Amino acid sequence: MTDLEKKAAMDPSGFVVLAEHVPSIVQEIRYYSTYNFIGDRIDCYEEPAALCTQEAARALKAAANELNVLGYRIKVFDAYRPAGAVRHFVLWGIEDTDIRMKPYFYPDLNKTELFEKGYIASKSSHSRGSTVDVTLLDMKTGKEVDMGGPFDFFSELSHPDYRGVTDEQYENRMLLQNVMVRSGFVPYDCEWWHFTLKDEPYPDTYFEFPVSADYLRK
Repeated sequence: MTDLEKKAAMDPSGFVVLAEHVPSIVQEIRYYSTYNFIGDRIDCYEEPAALCTQEAARALKAAANELNVLGYRIKVFDAYRPAGAVRHFVLWGIEDTDIRMKPYFYPDLNKTELFEKGYIASKSSHSRGSTVDVTLLDMKTGKEVDMGGPFDFFSELSHPDYRGVTDEQYENRMLLQNVMVRSGFVPYDCEWWHFTLKDEPYPDTYFEFPVSADYLRK
């Protein structure tokens, strides 16, 4: 990486704190917590905040507005993910023998298969700042909508078009997907929760700065 590329990777000027632009969202930033497929807080997550590019925030606001009318709120599990966090994933997958979270997130797969099957990438679109992991929250019940499987469950069950779920669960997935697509996002065929802005502003830059609202305001 050249000095210019390193400088660009640490530049947060095109990013925003998502909740400040989309006040209706609910956040549960899993990689700041220990309830994730590794079982530890992930490197570079300094705050439980969702950050993303300005363009992704505008598109997600459009999706949130449409869903609010239908009685739902968007719940965000992850947005911008620093490249250092992705390296944490990769090192865990290659070197770490710890499988304590296997029963909850990848019961039917070995760690190496998580990479082979596309559930974990050595370079993530999240690091470009315009990818989000989301679900729906029913405003009447205050609970997550039933998608037929949880976030970060690494299995064919998580494929958006998987038909082994109930009709209602499949319709819930399609509701989320259709609204996100109308708002300018592209779905991912392995994960019903994962969406990347079609016209992302930084398609070739993998950012390194931490998940920190304070860092954006420096």
